Amino acid sequence: MSNYQIHSVGMDILSPSTDQKIKRTSPFEAQQNFSSMLKEAISNVNSSQIESDRMTDKLINGENVELHDVMIASQKASVSMTLTMEMRNKAVEAYQEIMRMPV
Repeated sequence: MSNYQIHSVGMDILSPSTDQKIKRTSPFEAQQNFSSMLKEAISNVNSSQIESDRMTDKLINGENVELHDVMIASQKASVSMTLTMEMRNKAVEAYQEIMRMPV
């Protein structure tokens, strides 16, 4: 049986703990941090989709896989994709709102 973990991606970048010294970052470093965090999150969504497809194929082919494990993997992939799409929609809405602001 697989163990699934829920963890926050990149939260250590956004909110450093109190014992860490706050370091000023350049705009380039901030862009690189954000870029790597975004790539990692999208990679995680992709890997959950691939895992769901792999387990579904195993079930279809009659291999030794439990139905509930397939359903859990499928739901995990679905929820992560839905969350990713909602975050994209919010980012696009925020960008459009900023573009409508008068200068």
